[in-house]
Amino acid sequence: MSQPEEQPKGDPWHAFGYIVAGVGFYGFLGWLADEWLGTRYLVAVGILAGAGFGIYMTFARFRSEPARPPQDPDQDDE
Repeated sequence: MSQPEEQPKGDPWHAFGYIVAGVGFYGFLGWLADEWLGTRYLVAVGILAGAGFGIYMTFARFRSEPARPPQDPDQDDE
């Protein structure tokens, strides 16, 4: 009797990388926008948006989807 194969849970460094990359990239874009527009708050907005996008990408990558049963090619979907 064989055990069903377990799918890998994912590397926590990927999650860390998504969040850090999002903060760095969008923080940099916010800093550029601050320099261009002469404001002082867009870097903070960029950092928060980057953290949010990083967390979203982490959940999107590591969420577990339910297994779908194999489809019968002879069966119509209508």
